[in-house]
Amino acid sequence: MDRAPDEPAKTRPAFARWLGTTNDVTRTFLAAGQIPDLINLAGGLPAPEVYPAAEIAEIARQVIARHPADTLGYGPIEGLPELRDAVAERYSSGTLKLSRANVLITTSGIQGLDVIGKVLLEEGGVIACQCPTYLGALDSWRSRMPAYRKLRLDSNDCDPHSLFAGAQFAYTVPNFSNPTGKLVGMAMRETLVDAAHRTGTWLLEDDPYGGLHYDSESLPHLIELSALRNPGAPYGGPVLHVRTLSKEVAPGLRIGWVIAAPEMIAALTLAKQGSDMCTSGITQRIALEALKGGLIEKIQPGVVALYRSRRDALCAAMAEHLASDFDWEIPSGGMFVWATARDSLLNTDILLKRGMEAGVCVTPSSVFDASGEDRRAIRINFTLNPPDRLREGVRRLATAVRALQANKS
Repeated sequence: MDRAPDEPAKTRPAFARWLGTTNDVTRTFLAAGQIPDLINLAGGLPAPEVYPAAEIAEIARQVIARHPADTLGYGPIEGLPELRDAVAERYSSGTLKLSRANVLITTSGIQGLDVIGKVLLEEGGVIACQCPTYLGALDSWRSRMPAYRKLRLDSNDCDPHSLFAGAQFAYTVPNFSNPTGKLVGMAMRETLVDAAHRTGTWLLEDDPYGGLHYDSESLPHLIELSALRNPGAPYGGPVLHVRTLSKEVAPGLRIGWVIAAPEMIAALTLAKQGSDMCTSGITQRIALEALKGGLIEKIQPGVVALYRSRRDALCAAMAEHLASDFDWEIPSGGMFVWATARDSLLNTDILLKRGMEAGVCVTPSSVFDASGEDRRAIRINFTLNPPDRLREGVRRLATAVRALQANKS
């Protein structure tokens, strides 16, 4: 039936305001693998050849046969009790005393960030946030439209105590930060923990790269330093520790966890209930067997050796092709090199487009800045591609830089 001439046109309700603040960079680099001959140096992507496919396939076959109800049915919102126990045991020490009450199993690490935001962040609330910071964290909390206080942890005038005060929580990636690849030193770790305890502000420690050390010794987790305030007692401090199996085993498992005080775990469980009800039982059982059977310890030396060699190949290629245009530090772990343009006017948002035209994809710094103002740096991933592809990718990137500079002059 046709609408009468004087009948007002019906309009659809508007989308939520926060959707207007999103970016399409994550979608761009995840889709980059589908573009023929494009070299993807943008994503935080593990190398598929390190996935323990045969071992996981056998574990999956066994756990489905032995535990059909757990693997194929619904499970507890908090996660399988045995997996929570295994995580608690793995991270407990003489100082840090954990039980399953301290552990929530999540559908990847990103869900941990999401439910923490739901529990702690009011709309327009303040986050004290390491800067530059993980794009996925910014995306997780974007719908709450928070305000950010920038924690520049490598700056001599960074004062976490004042930045934490009044914030709804603080966020940091202390081990080989995404995007910069930097390792937060011991003195700053102690300062961050002290600030959390003194101000009463929750401190979120995101640790996806903690197992990827190449040239440095492991430093204590922030939650371990927090436990020193009350050694040997069941943990109840202000630090939340988020971890995932995506970088150490395989991202397709979508298994992560949050370790925190029991009252925080209870609150996060309520938030998770409205998110996915429960994490996949199949992948939880696979994760449990992987932890119990030492799968991570078995594959880790090979993963570390491969990634170290790829880091070295990338940095050597950058020294050959980009040394006159960018400054960077060689990371001692993780998955990324952060390169800052010497020319303060070089816009890496535009470089992303020129790079795609040249057949290479990198991530511009603007997406790691809550304000979107930093457009002078790029994040380059070295774990996905073999050395020859890394060298060719850097050569193409250098070509894109030259083209961009030529258009400016």
